[in-house]
Amino acid sequence: MQLSRFVSWWPDSPRRQSFGHGLSDVLTALVAVGTWGFVTGIAMVKSGLTESMATLMTVLVYAGSAQLTSLPLIASSEPLWLIFLAATVVNVRFIIFGAALQPYFRHMSWGKRLGLGYISSDISFVVFMARYGDSAARGTRDQLWYYLGIVIPGWLTWNLSSMLGIYLGGFVPETWSLDFAAVLALLAIIIPLVKTRPMVMCLLVAGFIAWVGQPLPLRLGLAGAVVGGVVAGVFSDYLVHRKQRSA
Repeated sequence: MQLSRFVSWWPDSPRRQSFGHGLSDVLTALVAVGTWGFVTGIAMVKSGLTESMATLMTVLVYAGSAQLTSLPLIASSEPLWLIFLAATVVNVRFIIFGAALQPYFRHMSWGKRLGLGYISSDISFVVFMARYGDSAARGTRDQLWYYLGIVIPGWLTWNLSSMLGIYLGGFVPETWSLDFAAVLALLAIIIPLVKTRPMVMCLLVAGFIAWVGQPLPLRLGLAGAVVGGVVAGVFSDYLVHRKQRSA
């Protein structure tokens, strides 16, 4: 009875269409997500974590950059506070992402928003904002189901690929440069989305700061790149709009 009710609720509803649009838009990005998850799974096991510990980490943390940052600290038995601090610094960008997404989901309860926050990712933010960033209407049901169509497949892809890396990574030849392949896959997704001057400035400034900040501890260069890129993008957007108003 419950199954029949679900089937009648899902197939031809606007929810399914919005979910499908989100899935369609994120589909190519899932290749990069899967590659990165597989690499992270291998890295967790090679750093000394047991397979069960690595599995628990990938499901609970669900943050590739934070996981990779914490692995050498865990391997060297650094204090727990330092491990958490390093992971927090790397993930500070999600504060910015969350603030940008808040107008779209503020009508939801705290629990539901926490759930969305847990399964959100860099890719989901980029894909969602590319479609709805300039939308006047915010908080619609279509936007929610579109977002779910992005984040749910992303979460599943990440965890499944990570577990493949955890349990099968030992069979992969070390000559395969999978980490470089993951970076190339991410670039192939991001670069086509850079279509405006503010986005170009954001990308250039963030890339420069990340490159210069490589020697900094706790991956502070990455955190600086996020902040610098956002500031550059916002300032460039302000200049563009001011020029349009004065024209």
